[in-house]
Amino acid sequence: MTKPESAGYDYDVVISGAGLAGSAAAILLARRGVRVALLERRSDPEAYKVLCTHSLTANAYPVLDELGLVPALEEAGAVRNEARWYTRWGWIEPRAAPAGPGLPYAYNVRRSTLDPLIRSRAAQTPGVDLLLGHQVTGLVREAGRTSGVRASTAQGEREIRARLVVGADGKDSAVAKFAGVPARLYENARFGYLAHFRNLPLHGGIGQTWFLEPDMAYAFPNDDGVTVIAVLPDKKRLPAFRDDLEGSFLEFVRALPEAPLIDSAERVTKIIGTVDYPLHSRKPTAPGVAFIGDAALTGDPLWGVGCGWALQSAQWLAEAVASAATGRGDLDRSLAVYARGHRRRLRGHQYLAADFARARPFNPGERLMFSAAARDESMARHMHLFASRLIGPLHFLNPVALAKAAAVNIKHRGAAAPPAHLSHPGS
Repeated sequence: MTKPESAGYDYDVVISGAGLAGSAAAILLARRGVRVALLERRSDPEAYKVLCTHSLTANAYPVLDELGLVPALEEAGAVRNEARWYTRWGWIEPRAAPAGPGLPYAYNVRRSTLDPLIRSRAAQTPGVDLLLGHQVTGLVREAGRTSGVRASTAQGEREIRARLVVGADGKDSAVAKFAGVPARLYENARFGYLAHFRNLPLHGGIGQTWFLEPDMAYAFPNDDGVTVIAVLPDKKRLPAFRDDLEGSFLEFVRALPEAPLIDSAERVTKIIGTVDYPLHSRKPTAPGVAFIGDAALTGDPLWGVGCGWALQSAQWLAEAVASAATGRGDLDRSLAVYARGHRRRLRGHQYLAADFARARPFNPGERLMFSAAARDESMARHMHLFASRLIGPLHFLNPVALAKAAAVNIKHRGAAAPPAHLSHPGS
């Protein structure tokens, strides 16, 4: 175990949760000279998150690259996540411009592959101590701020002191509970179920998403020849799913436009899901505490952004606090920098997601942008950048983009209208 170099502290940072966010933060902090205790309540180093979209949006690629995980993911069979999206106006099919660069991408990869991979990388990083079987049971508090954690282990209770405690322990964060940082909840009027299949070809061999207004579904090819299919219906459908989960799930998928041939595929997992998954957000910091990943903000599962934001928030935190965490700066000021950046980058995305989670039809702005993207390749590329969370809502809905979308739709209506001499006299 790493020996403490600063009087009064066992480590510079204690991270609760060795999933994507926690493991990434541990690696990035340690590379910057920070001594990290990475706590994981589960004892199995191969443990992984089961309920997930199993997809990393393209905004995660720079973090994966910094972590050095891209070659390992490619070797593990992770699938670059091209996708097409069904709408009432037809399919949105983003393609690279003929003379332009390829579209940004990251990967579809099962968490059973991804989580052990990044956790083992963290354990191998000098300056990181991975402490399995350590469940946080309380916080150490001094002079109104957090200065460590208490943890339950197989050998009994222990106290680990650090300048900074990081909650990377999910939406029901124990660190947040003990720090007294509540979550703001946003109702999600959809529920969701998913399952994994083999021998399930998809159109073009790429991911498919269906915007059925208000119902949703997606099918993503993953590593090892596995395809993840998820359905996210309006809660009005919940009684039928409760009466017959398998029958309702299969019936829903069969009814999709260009539906995957689910009946000829092999289902290799149970159908799992949740009937109540509200979006939530917390203040990203408190005195001596920071939150990353789902502990800070949980998005709507239908957008598949959670894994990408987990990795990004880990990177933002490491960049903001690494120096101060080693005692070479003002930690409170560094935490404020992280909190401002987190809010600035994600607040707009969360606002739109929370509004759409009410299971409403597209609003006028969404109708404008989605219809144009189904009719125009440049608008489809613009939509891809937003869906990949590489641009924010203000950029997505900037005046130039709105004008272009309006022009595309006006041109489409003009092209679709019958010649005047063939029109009905009263039309």
